[in-house]
Amino acid sequence: MEKAIITVIGKDKVGIIAKVTNTLAECSINVLDITQTILQDMFTMMMIVDISKSDMDISAIRDNLTATGTELGVEIRIQHEDIFNSMHRI
Repeated sequence: MEKAIITVIGKDKVGIIAKVTNTLAECSINVLDITQTILQDMFTMMMIVDISKSDMDISAIRDNLTATGTELGVEIRIQHEDIFNSMHRI
């Protein structure tokens, strides 16, 4: 299994989770774990996803998520799990 971490941050509005997960489904990406919260009026979400069944590389997935983020007015980032773990190791 090849995992990646996705973060979504922006002003809360209806449909963020639906649009982001729809984009992931179109890329054949499965959501393994998800957490989201609203801090005042700011939406924050973090997902662990399985990218092993996608026929896209992480750069193409990033481009699709960036386009979705632009459409929604939120910032979406994706990092391969290995890079995320290396960056956040204490």
